[in-house]
Amino acid sequence: MNIYKLSLILVAVTAVVFGLSGISLAFHDGGVANCVGCHQMHNANTTNLLIGVDDSTTCLNCHGASGQISFHIATPTADMPVGTPPVNEGPGGDFGWLKKSYSFTMLGVPATDSGDTHGHNIIAAGYDVGYTVDPINSTAPGGTFTSALLACTSCHDQHGQGRWLPNGTYAKTGAAIWTSGSYGALPSTFPGTSEALATGVYRLLRAVDTVNGVTFPPTPPVAVVPTVYNRSEYFTQTRTAYGSGMSPFCGTCHPDMHITAGINRHPQDVVMSGSIQANYNSYVMSGNMTGSPTTSYLSLVPFEEGLTYSTANITTLASHAVTDNSVLNGPGSGTVPATATVMCLSCHRAHATGWDSMLRWNNQVATITVAGAYPTGNDAGFGRSLTEVQKAYYDYNITKWSAYQRVLCNKCHAQD
Repeated sequence: MNIYKLSLILVAVTAVVFGLSGISLAFHDGGVANCVGCHQMHNANTTNLLIGVDDSTTCLNCHGASGQISFHIATPTADMPVGTPPVNEGPGGDFGWLKKSYSFTMLGVPATDSGDTHGHNIIAAGYDVGYTVDPINSTAPGGTFTSALLACTSCHDQHGQGRWLPNGTYAKTGAAIWTSGSYGALPSTFPGTSEALATGVYRLLRAVDTVNGVTFPPTPPVAVVPTVYNRSEYFTQTRTAYGSGMSPFCGTCHPDMHITAGINRHPQDVVMSGSIQANYNSYVMSGNMTGSPTTSYLSLVPFEEGLTYSTANITTLASHAVTDNSVLNGPGSGTVPATATVMCLSCHRAHATGWDSMLRWNNQVATITVAGAYPTGNDAGFGRSLTEVQKAYYDYNITKWSAYQRVLCNKCHAQD
């Protein structure tokens, strides 16, 4: 029996003996990965002894593999021939959309939709055919972060040092991390001892850290995701229960997208007003405002619940993070507090999407459906195949839209 197998057996036995059978053996279990998963100790030819040529290439060594499997966030180019979309449908989106450019005719005029506009242009020179620097923006739009330095580790702490302590505070040390903070686990005490154990933070997102000249907020975003999250939403939606802090996190690199003197910006990180909440809860589809506050949630237009970190709030968010449509409550519906807020991710995804500017829907058309179908080819289809359009909407069932469904700004603004 080799040492690796023996180690797994010992860990499993320990988990059973000490009542921690809920601990997974995931690579980032508790936030940190095993060192040799990313580093070579003696024969590396790269900076920091990485197994890839750069940070993002190292990440995508696992996260960019083929197949729609939990943690995959980048479909290899070979899996996406012309007309075939990226396969992953996690909350952040699939970086594979960066490799999907389209040429088409719009109102008789030739047009191009470049893949570079579909998401964050991470630098991963050694992955696949390579992810390269944004050819348009030398710095983050609305900020000063240098585009040529953008990596997965710009937003995520690759060493997973951030943690929530049992007293509800955020720290980089002070108690060992026992499990991930992405799925609703809580800080604990090791059975039979007085040792306090912390949880990691949502998706290893940074806080406090200064990265290439920008400094993240003092605490990371609070959210809970279902344990199964990379999935089609044709039958039921995947609800990531966002609590708070996402817009300030995005504002680290995009501060002028939030507020610029003399320029109006879409509100973010503010409580949805009474009329906006009423619209969200009533809106079913274009022309139909008969919805109920208890059935109004739409994963293509999510919101934050306005809940900061606490044991009680994480428990609440975990009960909302489902994939079976058992919790479709909208803002201010009782189960979901009236403190619900609009955030950057209400309209965008964090990684990439099938549409311009990382939007969750195509905002450059009058209607996202035409004659009861997703449009393809020229004009409203923007050169995409039917499967590409469907996947860009996470397979959302066409029958749930109006025959001429207008863009999803109307979920809150109801101008259709």
